[in-house]
Amino acid sequence: MSAPTTQAGAEAMRALFAPESIALVGATDKSGWSLATFDNLRNHGFAGPVHLVNPRTEVVHGQRAHRSLSDIGEPVDMAYVMVPTPAVLPVLREGAGLGIRSYVVLTAGFGETGPEGRRREEEILAFARENRLTVLGPNGNGYINATAGTTPYGLPIPAPLLGGPVGVVLQSGALASSILSFAQARNVGLSLLTSMGNETMVSVTDVIDYLVDDPATKVIALFLESVRHPERFARAARRAARAGKPIVALKIGSSKIASNTAQAHTGALVGDDRVIDAAFGQLGVVRVSSLEDLIITAGLLAQVGRIDGPRIGVVTPSGGACEVIADRAEQEGLELPPFAPETVARLKEILPGFATVQNPLDVTGYVVVDRTLLGRALEVVADDPGIDAVMLLSDLPRVVPADPALTLLHFGATAQRIRDASRPVMVASNILTDITEFGRHVQEETGFPYVAGGIEHAVTAIGAAVRWSRDLPRAAAGPVGPVPGPRPVVQGPTSGVWTEYRASQLLSDNGIPVVPSAPAATEDEAVAAAERFGYPVVLKAVADGLGHKSDIGGVRLGLGGADEVRRAHREVCAVLRERGLAGIGTLVQPQRGGGVELLVGVVRDPAWGLTMAVGLGGVWVEVLRDSVLRLLPVGADDIRRALGELRGARLLDGARGTEPADLDKVAEVIARIAGLAAGLGPGLESLEVNPLLVQGSRVEALDALVTWS
Repeated sequence: MSAPTTQAGAEAMRALFAPESIALVGATDKSGWSLATFDNLRNHGFAGPVHLVNPRTEVVHGQRAHRSLSDIGEPVDMAYVMVPTPAVLPVLREGAGLGIRSYVVLTAGFGETGPEGRRREEEILAFARENRLTVLGPNGNGYINATAGTTPYGLPIPAPLLGGPVGVVLQSGALASSILSFAQARNVGLSLLTSMGNETMVSVTDVIDYLVDDPATKVIALFLESVRHPERFARAARRAARAGKPIVALKIGSSKIASNTAQAHTGALVGDDRVIDAAFGQLGVVRVSSLEDLIITAGLLAQVGRIDGPRIGVVTPSGGACEVIADRAEQEGLELPPFAPETVARLKEILPGFATVQNPLDVTGYVVVDRTLLGRALEVVADDPGIDAVMLLSDLPRVVPADPALTLLHFGATAQRIRDASRPVMVASNILTDITEFGRHVQEETGFPYVAGGIEHAVTAIGAAVRWSRDLPRAAAGPVGPVPGPRPVVQGPTSGVWTEYRASQLLSDNGIPVVPSAPAATEDEAVAAAERFGYPVVLKAVADGLGHKSDIGGVRLGLGGADEVRRAHREVCAVLRERGLAGIGTLVQPQRGGGVELLVGVVRDPAWGLTMAVGLGGVWVEVLRDSVLRLLPVGADDIRRALGELRGARLLDGARGTEPADLDKVAEVIARIAGLAAGLGPGLESLEVNPLLVQGSRVEALDALVTWS
């Protein structure tokens, strides 16, 4: 496993989350935060001493209080700080002198409040770094280490506190308790739940690194308002992928456009939210859109791990559920293939004669008569050679029946069949409800697996598990870009906007196929160029800083003779003069027809760096918005996959009798464009080829635009 990316250090993080003694500094009976933290530590299994510090009160929460940290008189591993804002730094100074290295700061009033608060926060960070302290917060509730029974957390923790395989990291204090309650309601055990606060020192990526190394954690769940350190986040996510630990993330917030490149069509296709999607996809991070899906998906992944493919066999006792699952499966990109003949034959032997043997499989209401029917059908479907995993619809009991032993026997038998199945079995309930105390008892006694709550959320989670399994090898391997070539050839100063002729020269000089073109300052020059190329030709407007030529009627197609070329040149130049532009002229190119037009654009995202959009191009870019994004570097293989993700991908396959594209050649050319953009250095703001014409094995840039910062 690779080294952690944490700034705080692996040992420091382990010490923070596993102290043997804790001091609550600022403890007081007047504070609900203080009382909740004290009760949590006492009621949820913390075995070490909990010291209370209050300089003005001798007894707090029914226990002796010390006047200061120094007054405790014995070693303290961690201080939980609840004092007023100006007193936080003095507490850290006193603690550092006593050898206390770990701190959780509940106190607010720092960077979130304005300049004065930011100054105080910077002082804390500088002092902590200088004295090798580890500080979680400020302005955070603390954490719950459920597997260790360590709960310095400022809000009440309802019983029972379930330890388990899911580590949760939140950039929200207010939602932490809601997520905890929901996880407990769905019987999802947590290894660690951390409320990050302002992330002054300890960041989300630090905690991810800790959880990657934590043997109690199988899945990491994130609630993110922002990704504050993209490079460190990417390294931590790849460590998780290499460890085989899924990351499930709910990322909120988006902006319309992350890039300021108004010149490029690409700017309309690349927004903060789409860049996050692209980054998470390449890093193997599963993105969800609700708090429920965050916990349900994490719980399912912790149960089943990797799934070898999207082919799902479904076993239910409900025909209506079959239809709901079929609809949702299609939306999630899951396949429900027909059962193999031998599977059909075996199922007909055990199902009632009125049952229809198909996938999804409704074993019918006969399960009321034969309680073994669902489990036996599951056993057969799990053996089908044409499926990768099974979805079993089975609710846990909610109330204690007349004969609990019979219920335990029934669920125990099904649990054993699931454990013995030759393929992963994922269990789901019909609707999302809390698991009752008796349902929890059944799971504990029989080993019945995790039950994903409700068909809607369950199929979402299964789709996420399949995609994570598919993307895991690529994420673990890290970015694979084109083979580095020679330093790019760049002629002229790299500033402002390079319109088509200069941008096309840049492409051509660096091995990217470009349609021939010739600039024309006069009508005669335009005609001479047209006759060299042969009619018909295209004539385009040229002016300093001119980006979208078609918006002003600056592109004339299919010019078939000298008179048409002269007239077009005059008209286009007149429009440019009316607009007061400089550097006026035209560009003449041979007319190209047929094929598929693509857009290939690279823009510099302020957080994630160079981001490439590939989509259907030409004048329809901003109307169709059929594009996929990739963060650079990226290689030809990933570009080939990206082309397959387009809604219009069939156009490249030769739809309606057209010539199919040489996708390897297309991917190779796009990889060269990506490599060129990456090699141009930090001064590049955007590089766009629109359209990139694809006709069989001919791939040619027909127009280009480059913007320098």
